[in-house]
Amino acid sequence: MSNKTKVTIIGGCGHVGLPLGIILADSPNFEVTQLDIDDKKIAQVNAGEMPFMEEGMEPILRKVASRTLRATSDMGCLESADVVISVIGTPVDRHLNPLLKEIHRHADQTIERMKDDALLIMRSTLYPGVTKLIYDRIKMRKRNIHLAVCPERILQGKALYEVPELPQIVGAFEKEAERRAGEFFKRITKTVIYVHPLEAEFGKLMVNSWRYLDFANANQFYILCQRYGLDFYRIFEAFRYEYPRMKTWPKAGFSAGPCLLKDTLQLCAFSNNLFSLGSQALVVNESLPNFIIERLQPANLAGHTVAILGMAFKGNCDDKRDSLAYKLKNLLKVYAKEVYCTDPHVPDADLVPLEKALEAEVIILGAPHAVYADLQFPKEKIVVDVFGFWPRTEVRFDKAVPIGNLVQISD
Repeated sequence: MSNKTKVTIIGGCGHVGLPLGIILADSPNFEVTQLDIDDKKIAQVNAGEMPFMEEGMEPILRKVASRTLRATSDMGCLESADVVISVIGTPVDRHLNPLLKEIHRHADQTIERMKDDALLIMRSTLYPGVTKLIYDRIKMRKRNIHLAVCPERILQGKALYEVPELPQIVGAFEKEAERRAGEFFKRITKTVIYVHPLEAEFGKLMVNSWRYLDFANANQFYILCQRYGLDFYRIFEAFRYEYPRMKTWPKAGFSAGPCLLKDTLQLCAFSNNLFSLGSQALVVNESLPNFIIERLQPANLAGHTVAILGMAFKGNCDDKRDSLAYKLKNLLKVYAKEVYCTDPHVPDADLVPLEKALEAEVIILGAPHAVYADLQFPKEKIVVDVFGFWPRTEVRFDKAVPIGNLVQISD
């Protein structure tokens, strides 16, 4: 143990901190402490239980828990850490401007407990310029602490596979901090890319905003097709097939969760609302539940029971933060006779079993969980599948070609 690098992760029992901590603890190089304020999650982690879904992680957690990894609420663990990783995001006000007092409080609370010559890594999404504020705070206090910003870019649920494979971005104001942060991540990943700290902060917001805009494009096309009586997915499959320039064209569907919308809006706030594409993407993506209600109105919603299948913000996930399925639920409560919601992964006392939800006359897919893939519905059911998840009408090609989940036929 004495030769291992001691790492403390602030916010260590959450979706960003815990997977990273488990991967580090499974390496021969590290002894890891997950610092958190949630006593329930702390107890779960120390018992070797994942508090949320993350593919492949729980067996590794069981192996490292109470050995090379422990969770605690005691901030004293900061005092002996060689490396402190903060996954706490930038606190912002209702206009998404950074709360400087909270940033300073968190920075002061951390650096005053860290030992000299330790490395502080900012891993969460940061409002542009926050790393410089923390750097200035360290210098003002005359502390010998090395600071780097190393944004996380992992797809939730895929950390075990992506942490070793994805290049790690590293930004620092001083060469020694850059060197140390680079060497730290080279122990667990293949490639390290060095940029300026402001570029690291700005780039993370740009990447998430790009994805949000990408989904907004698909959703806008879906809405347009629906309004003109066209099947978006027939067009999607036909024009995407063996056409390389449309290979990355995403399907339509709810675009939500704790990152994409927030980071897009932070970029809007940072640019004094000059990021007009981001504002328009918000309008498109957030309006999708309203559009579904609008399209269902001719079916006399007031006389029907409606079920939403899947309440997580995306498929095969148990995270309901900012899920548009809940926005849809609240709208349906106004218009429908009764609303059933179900999800095999999300912990929510108000959810009903799938069997009960399937009794509804109108079925809406809220999250494309794999467990729903083989469901079949009687013809009298009204089924809304914005995601293109279930089999649809046939598309004719000059040969039989399996594409997506469509049934293909030959001429």
